[in-house]
Amino acid sequence: MPVPLWENPFPLISKPLNPKEAMNILLTPLQLQTLLSYAAEMGAKLALSKTGHIRPYLKKSEAFKRYGRKNVEHWIGLGLITPRKDGGHSAAWRIDRMEIEAVSKSRQAMRYL
Repeated sequence: MPVPLWENPFPLISKPLNPKEAMNILLTPLQLQTLLSYAAEMGAKLALSKTGHIRPYLKKSEAFKRYGRKNVEHWIGLGLITPRKDGGHSAAWRIDRMEIEAVSKSRQAMRYL
C-alpha cells in the first residue's frame, strides 16, 4: 500500500532507507542558525568579489595574517587550498579568497558542531 505524500519525509525516494545509505544529522536551532549565517557571509563575499568591491584573491602574506601562518601552510600541504603565482620568481603568491574562506568556515563549523 503506498504511503501518502505528507507522511513520507523523502517523497523522491521510493525504497526505504537503511542506516548505511543515509545519515540523519540532527541540528539544534542555534547550530542551524550558525551554519546559515556562515553560508550568508560566504554568499555576500562571493557577490562582493564578483562585483569588484573586494579582490577575489588574497596575497599569501595577507592570508597568513588573517588565518594564521600555520593554518594556511597546513591547508596548502593537505591540498585544501591552492596557491597561484602569476609571474616569474619575484611574483607574489596569491590564494583564492572563496577557497580559503570555505576551508576556514568549514573548520569553524566542525569545531562548533
